[in-house]
Amino acid sequence: MAIERAILSVSDKTGIIELAKALRERGVELLSTGGTAKHLTDAGVDVTPISKWSGAPEILGGRVKTLTPKVFGSILYDRANPAHVAEAPSKIDLVVVNLYPFEATVAKDAVTVDEAIEQIDIGGPSMLRAAAKNHKHVLPLCDPSLYGELLRQIDDISDDFRRRCAVAVFEKTSKYDAAIARFLSPTTMTLRYGENPHQTASFTGGNFAQLQGKELSYNNLLDLDAAMRLAQAFRDPVAAIIKHTNPCGVARRATLDEALKAAIESDPVSAFGGIIGANREFDEASARVIESMFLEVIVAPSFSAGARDVLAKKKNLRLIAAPPPSNREEVRSAAGGLLTQSVDRVSGRETWRVVTERQPTDAELNGLEFAWIVCAYVKSNAIVLTNESQSVGIGAGQMSRVDAAKVAIMKATQPVAGTFAASDAFFPFRDGLDFLAGAGVRAVIQPGGSLRDEEVIAAANEHGVAMVFTGERHFRH
Repeated sequence: MAIERAILSVSDKTGIIELAKALRERGVELLSTGGTAKHLTDAGVDVTPISKWSGAPEILGGRVKTLTPKVFGSILYDRANPAHVAEAPSKIDLVVVNLYPFEATVAKDAVTVDEAIEQIDIGGPSMLRAAAKNHKHVLPLCDPSLYGELLRQIDDISDDFRRRCAVAVFEKTSKYDAAIARFLSPTTMTLRYGENPHQTASFTGGNFAQLQGKELSYNNLLDLDAAMRLAQAFRDPVAAIIKHTNPCGVARRATLDEALKAAIESDPVSAFGGIIGANREFDEASARVIESMFLEVIVAPSFSAGARDVLAKKKNLRLIAAPPPSNREEVRSAAGGLLTQSVDRVSGRETWRVVTERQPTDAELNGLEFAWIVCAYVKSNAIVLTNESQSVGIGAGQMSRVDAAKVAIMKATQPVAGTFAASDAFFPFRDGLDFLAGAGVRAVIQPGGSLRDEEVIAAANEHGVAMVFTGERHFRH
């Protein structure tokens, strides 16, 4: 399908003169707007102002240039539909557009809202999306990196290239709109920096209230999310202390202040500078427990007046009141795109299966359940050691499961003998279980599903260790 007429309207003028000249050499009529038309004319390229071609002059100081029935009818009509062909005002075969530099504008210091709004492109995304919708007949080019391939294929443009160009458009316009939403959203926070001081960062949305303390950082937000999710995974009063998104101490007790004391005792060195998550109102008794500690953030459903009074002395300590997380999907970036998944939920005991000769007691089942829930919120590979209601040692983010077991034992601040062990995924070999049993672990909970399950079960039987398979893995990356 030969290209006879093209629209060229670009903010990023990289390669546009070379592309325009190559198109003109093939007899393609070029329509253009404003600055692009001047840029090409100054370079000796013959172009037709789009307002002259469409019969609709620019209005509103240039805010409206291309939003006309002739432009969009010529892009959108289906060449295979006789009714469309009869009704189409004209024909456009190629749309070369990139967008106003909104993101570059708002990245500048002290940019005003009015300045940012003037960089919100309307006609550009509209033309690109129209061409992308009709990409079987109209090729959309939204990035200079695509110009070379167009010229290589110009005599016979493949369906694959057309589809890839359409996908590129929808990816670009969705990111563009997201950047605008982040800037204009009343809940968007510009953070001091990202994970490191040389990185910029912002936060959009969030269902919480900051009650005191200095502004939140990128890392604070990740940590408080981890603290909130782990604490809220339990029904009984629980306190969780988080460092680098991993728990270093978790405990459940009859009251929150007792749970907080036990969580700190689990690893008092690592608790320094940590983030505390609680699943009950943070009361004055709990505030007294930590009033002499250095902490970054406390996140809880609410804070009592007494707790607020005690913690007000710690001016920089951030107090975050947040309801239980309700989102059903998690979103993160990867490979230049977005990954989404449903939120991980830990199933109850109905899926469990005892696989060893020794049956766990009721008390052991309670301890295994506590260990299993904690383990689901630790970065993989993970091994967690607990007693019935308190973490003892946590091995997080190791490259091998046996190393995770070694780290959990190394981190233990209480005797390992008689503890429960949870593994977020199956044991690929018996060595990890041998190591835990040798240290005195009395019961193990894991998903099962390894090719060597029978070997691991045999090892547990040899050591007299009770073992439960849950049939459910909890990787956390």
